[in-house]
Amino acid sequence: MELTERKREIVFLTAALFCLLPFMSAPLALLLGLILAQLMQHPYPELNHKATNLLLKISVVGLGFGMNVFAAMKAGREGVLFTVASIVGVLTLGYVLGKIFKIERKTSYLISAGTAICGGSAIAALSPVMKAEERDISVSLGIVFILNAVALFLFPVVGHALGLTQSQFGMWCAIAIHDTSSVVGAAGKYGVEALQIATTVKLARALWIVPLAFGTAFLFKSDRCKVQLPYFIGLFILAMLANTYLPFVHTLSPYIVNVAKAGLTLTLFLIGSGLSFKVVRMVGAKPFLQGLILWLAISGASLWAIMTLY
Repeated sequence: MELTERKREIVFLTAALFCLLPFMSAPLALLLGLILAQLMQHPYPELNHKATNLLLKISVVGLGFGMNVFAAMKAGREGVLFTVASIVGVLTLGYVLGKIFKIERKTSYLISAGTAICGGSAIAALSPVMKAEERDISVSLGIVFILNAVALFLFPVVGHALGLTQSQFGMWCAIAIHDTSSVVGAAGKYGVEALQIATTVKLARALWIVPLAFGTAFLFKSDRCKVQLPYFIGLFILAMLANTYLPFVHTLSPYIVNVAKAGLTLTLFLIGSGLSFKVVRMVGAKPFLQGLILWLAISGASLWAIMTLY
């Protein structure tokens, strides 16, 4: 029986509040959202993406209050080489796969850029620069969110099976998982050190959106070079500085970090609630295959490099 709009709202809001309970983990929240997406129509489809985006940024800034700026700088320096190599490698392989599978050029590029840098954030930033159509954006976002969901469950299992250290796993998450929300969710499940390294390296990686946007404008011969700077990264750095240098912040930091983690758990529930079978069907076989190959390639290559060199 089809639920009325009012009943759908009540069920959705109850599930969202349930995700804020202390025992709820990021994977469980994502799973709850996925189940809900298959059972009923989303009551707030227009607001879901906006709420997810805003809540993610606020939560990431909150996590900064639990980090030390010197440890973060060390992790950022160590991640630069992996970041540059992986971005160049993914964009190159994505171009080749797009030609082989004969995927529409803009769709293929957005899938590659989302895999190379930071998932939905990169897609959202580059879409207006290259004048992408709604279908290009929807397909690429759908692929990123589907693979993110898989990674959130799979990566901790693989990490424990291979005996990865906290620093190795954090670095791997930051490079091989698309979106910041899933990076933080997977790393947070693995440990505190993994979470710090993963968050720092991932946010440093997100800054590559800016030079890539100018390259995209040139590549697609667009006069639109305006791109939204990821301002919340600056707030994240300020939060780390406050936690490092201001003693009175230390008493508040544990509470802020707990609220931030709850916000990220809720973020993953919202992402899951937007992944219905309709979204999966819309993606199409060839674009999904391109996204899958790119994700497997970056996951495998970065894991090998980290285990060998890091």
